[in-house]
Amino acid sequence: MRLTILSSRQRTNPKMANPSLFQSLRGVLVPTATVRNDAGTPAYELSAEAALARIAATGCLTSTFYATAETQLDRVLELAARVDADFIARTALYARRQGFMKDMPALLCAVLASRDLGRLVEVFPQVIDNGRMLRTFVQILRSGVTGRKSLGTAPKRLIRQWLEAASDRDLLNASIGASPSLADIVKMVHPQPANREREAFFGWLLGRPYDCALLPEVLRAFIAWNADRTGDVPDVPFQMLTASPLGEREWTSIARNASWQTTRMNLNGFARHGVFGNKEMVGLIAGRLANPNLVRRARVFPYQLLAAYLNTGNDVPEKIRDALQDAMEIALENVPVCQGNVVVCPDVSGSMAMSATGYRKGASSKMRCIDVAALIAAAFLRTNRKTRVLPFECDVVSLKLNSRDSVMTNAQKLASIGGGGTNCSAPLRLLNREKAAPDLVIMVSDNESWIDARQGGRGTAAMAEWETLRQRNPKARLVCIDLVPNTTTQAPDRADILNIAGFSDTVFKVIASFASGGGDTGHWLREIENQTLTVRALSA
Repeated sequence: MRLTILSSRQRTNPKMANPSLFQSLRGVLVPTATVRNDAGTPAYELSAEAALARIAATGCLTSTFYATAETQLDRVLELAARVDADFIARTALYARRQGFMKDMPALLCAVLASRDLGRLVEVFPQVIDNGRMLRTFVQILRSGVTGRKSLGTAPKRLIRQWLEAASDRDLLNASIGASPSLADIVKMVHPQPANREREAFFGWLLGRPYDCALLPEVLRAFIAWNADRTGDVPDVPFQMLTASPLGEREWTSIARNASWQTTRMNLNGFARHGVFGNKEMVGLIAGRLANPNLVRRARVFPYQLLAAYLNTGNDVPEKIRDALQDAMEIALENVPVCQGNVVVCPDVSGSMAMSATGYRKGASSKMRCIDVAALIAAAFLRTNRKTRVLPFECDVVSLKLNSRDSVMTNAQKLASIGGGGTNCSAPLRLLNREKAAPDLVIMVSDNESWIDARQGGRGTAAMAEWETLRQRNPKARLVCIDLVPNTTTQAPDRADILNIAGFSDTVFKVIASFASGGGDTGHWLREIENQTLTVRALSA
């Protein structure tokens, strides 16, 4: 006969289970971390499709805080080798159409040139939709990084078709830029001019004899104006005009005819050259910037508007700055109104001070990842007035925001914090300490959490805290927005967790569907897989 001695607590409650046993079992619910992130700490590996999609939506083939441009390129090529050609084609379409990216869609088209010419033919005219994209595609293909250095018969044919279909204005815009220049490309593919007018244009482009009378009218006007700088300034690409010194009259004419994007990018230049001394011009430019149709047509990133607003000098009139704020409200019209309690957690750690588009000597954007994260948080606060914002680095940073303030104002307040290590579990841990039960948590980060590396047990600390939070609200959903081209995450994809990447307002649409229960963990990938492809024979 075995004698069992009960503790006083067990004697009063003989049905009580072993607490240490069930405490350990609860940890088993946290999925085991599978890899290490670029910071060297536990993380979850994304599928090849999800990783390629994330890099395509955020990568600019430039160095980030944790990864070099070469590392990103190697990752793209390795991931592309693991997925089928259809997915590569659809990802290129999505990255260009919805993500408005440049380098990555061109790189994926170059991959298809070595992998599946039929799919390249399908997506080429939709992805390579302007001269800049054409030059990037040719540059990447001739570099040899995708397996071939020569253009080859089919790519040459596609480029010739692009040149034949391009309007005079398209070609004039494409003539800006080098390495390679449009002239270099024309020499490579030898297009046959369809008429004498196009033959004259190619003659001008290549520096060969041409009949000036056959050139497009705007190009004739530019040649005449460039000879003596008298008369009206021609309506040609901005860069063609600014190659030589200009006066106030010329700058005013440029500003009057500028596109929406050219206007946004040159506000300080207009101010320096006296354009805003004319009240009529102030009103015209302010009206252009705040025009809803022009804002939508420009496909502007919300963070680009924030950059323009932050970089405007003291000589830029307040009316222009107000117009940028109006444009921001239009650009953010896709921010969803979410039911229930919403918490947005922007990462304000030191690594988030990296340029949002990576580092490129002499050409790095002043817009940082922390600015983008702050903008997303401020946008949700503006649309969902009860949103709680928990900025974090080593721990949660205390900061009060007024939902009635403009998006620009709150974004500036958040972005002014900065510094410290990355601890993605910090805001979730705070919510658990408070016994809070939010319905939607949005984390905006580079996902390189390392402060909490030893706090997650078998998984990541962020995942352990999320499992605890879901015990209070099983219907809660977590969205992790990654701002850099990573292949790992702190919380794996599943029914209650969505990993998404990108800078454009497309992410808001995906979040809206996921938060309302209309999507699931595969929703973002389905957005990519739903890009239409048709089986089409290689054109002759």
